[in-house]
Amino acid sequence: MGTSQYNRILLKIGGEALAGPEGVGIDPTRAAEVAKIVKDVYDLGVQIALVIGAGNLWRGAAGIGQGMERSTADHMGMIATVMNALALQDALERIGIETRVQTAIEMRTVAEPYIRLRAIRHLEKGRVIIIGGGTGNPYFTTDTAGALRAMEIGAEVLVKATKVDAIYDADPQTNPNAKRFERISYIDFLNSRLRVMDSTAVSLCMENNLPIVVLNFWHDDSVKKLMLGETVGTMVCNF
Repeated sequence: MGTSQYNRILLKIGGEALAGPEGVGIDPTRAAEVAKIVKDVYDLGVQIALVIGAGNLWRGAAGIGQGMERSTADHMGMIATVMNALALQDALERIGIETRVQTAIEMRTVAEPYIRLRAIRHLEKGRVIIIGGGTGNPYFTTDTAGALRAMEIGAEVLVKATKVDAIYDADPQTNPNAKRFERISYIDFLNSRLRVMDSTAVSLCMENNLPIVVLNFWHDDSVKKLMLGETVGTMVCNF
């Protein structure tokens, strides 16, 4: 077994990673598959924090489109992330990984409140932490929550897990001439208005010099290979 080049990471996963074949809901089999990938990285000695989205349970844009208040829609999404976090915690615990769920919206009967120093202590004790509830505030995406928490806990890289193997300048599924980036600067990412990640999250990482790696979570042990120093996906960073 190799040695990881990273000691502590934040892994940002979309809620769709837990969805069933129709792309909605929580599929325990899918949660188990996610947990297995996380365990493979954990077994390298990497301290792992996760932030998970809620696209499999609720998309605020749908409610807003029907006249719902943005704050209400966003709070519903934040609550949905905690449901996903609990499902993933269960999957991880069942394969022997001690896990804690922390949330920015207090739900003391099911999860700890997010406290930065407590989160760091859990990581130091070898626990995986899953951070739900977004930032605790409306108008911010879970991408931004991931960037914020990554910096708060001292993560060395923010791994954005997607279904695409890298960042392209166009949709590679519809444009065979789409250019694949191995590395791209924060500024070029923002100027190109690439949609793979929220611009607020990228700006926050740029201001604090936190590298981002965008990769296909499901492909060929991609996260594990990244930890072992292989070139995987696209790195967004300062050149």
